[in-house]
Formats: sequence, C-alpha cells, structure tokens
Amino acid sequence: MRILITNDDGINAPGLRALEAIATEVAGPNGEVWVVAPALEQSGVGHCINYTRPTMITEIAPRRFAVEGAPADCVLVGLYEIMKSAKPDLILSGVNRGNNAGENTLYSGTIGACMEAALQGYNAIALSQYYGPDNAHLDDPFEAAAQHGAPLIKKLIAQGVWDNADYRLLYNLNFPPVPAADVKGHKVVAQGYRPNTRFSVEPQTSPSGRRYAWIKGGSQREMTAEGTDVRANLEGYISITPMRVDLTAYDVLDQLKGQLD
Repeated sequence: MRILITNDDGINAPGLRALEAIATEVAGPNGEVWVVAPALEQSGVGHCINYTRPTMITEIAPRRFAVEGAPADCVLVGLYEIMKSAKPDLILSGVNRGNNAGENTLYSGTIGACMEAALQGYNAIALSQYYGPDNAHLDDPFEAAAQHGAPLIKKLIAQGVWDNADYRLLYNLNFPPVPAADVKGHKVVAQGYRPNTRFSVEPQTSPSGRRYAWIKGGSQREMTAEGTDVRANLEGYISITPMRVDLTAYDVLDQLKGQLD
C-alpha cells in the first residue's frame, strides 16, 4: 500500500512522527509512506488553500517534503506533483496535538487535509490526540494514538464503509486523553457540540501603544451529548466519526421549500 501523510502542526511535529510509524505499519513491508507536510505550523486554518501566491516545495529526504502552505495545499502538491506518477491508496492526516472533536472539527487543518483528499476522490482518515491531565505529561503524550492507531485503521480499511459518492466519506478519529493502557475501546459516534465552549479574544496593548489580540479557546473538558465524539473521548474511548464535506442542512430543506414556495 502507498500512503500519503500530512498534518497541520508542521513537518517537525512529534505527532507527525507518530503518524509515520502508524502509516508504516499499515502500509506493510512492501508499502511506501510519503510525507508532504507544512513547513510551518498551520493549526486552525481549516480547509484553506493558497492560490494567490506560489507555494514552495522543499525535498528534505527521500519521500519527505515540506510545503510552504496549508494542509490542503500539501494534499494537492502530493497528488499533482510529488506523487503524480504513483498515486496514493490512502491519505492520513495528523496525529494532531489536541482534539479535533466537537466544534474544533470546523477549524481544523488536520480535517481540512482530509476534506481536500475526499474532494479529490481519495480515501482519507484524520487522527488527533486529545490532551488532558492524564496524558499531557507522559513521556509520549501520543502513546494512545501510537499504540491503537494502526490496528484501528486496518480495521477501518477492511470493515469500514467507503464509497465513491461526489462528496465521499472521510473518517475523523480522536484518541482519548489517557495513557494507551487505559483506552477502553472505540465508539462510532456523531460530531458533538460543547455548549459552553467558544473561541474568544483577549485584547492587549503593546509597549508602543498599538492594539492587538490573542485568539483563545474555551474549556476542552466540556461534555457533549450521549453518542458524540467528545463524550466518548472523555470517557476513555476512541471516537470514530464518518463525515462528508456536503454542508447542506437536509433537515430543513422540505420545511424551507414549503415556507418559501
């Protein structure tokens, strides 16, 4: 199997090293793992693509490239330049430092890479490691993802639902904020919503008198509803969430037609 991997934390991120090991196991002894990742951190850029300026590509080592762009740019560069003569069988993104569950999914460059992969017609899986007091200070905070990632991806490849729809399926995996030995299993769940968690702004004034602001997030321990990702993660389970890039609110289509027509 030939696998393309990327992330949004940057080419030197420890989570990318964890994903390389996972991808190597999944690819098998005769497989190939190609790394095409942002040269610098791109957290929070979502599904951003760069089409207003050139995107520099640097080959760091065989099958390892840094791209001066967003994660979605890395997927495009990987597919149409670096791997144009030998396309990947699977695209993996992560392992993100921090969760991409709940509303975080909407901001995530990790997810953005998989969205672009799906739009390009490729199977894609995003991996993120939830951080919390039980794992943040481990020698390897990514150990839950590192130990459970490859077996779960193999199971998804063999037994998961895959399709060739216009907006094809992609998968969002979040590993719980616990040591690997304390992972209870996995649950297939929906994207959750933290009702009291919002991004906000902390304004400050520089010594020169200029105004600026830090964007800051809310509590990541806020619980979501039963059957959703954050709750599964905080209860010690890996969450598996099937997703599509189609943003249509199908639940109100008929109602809106009736009210407007």
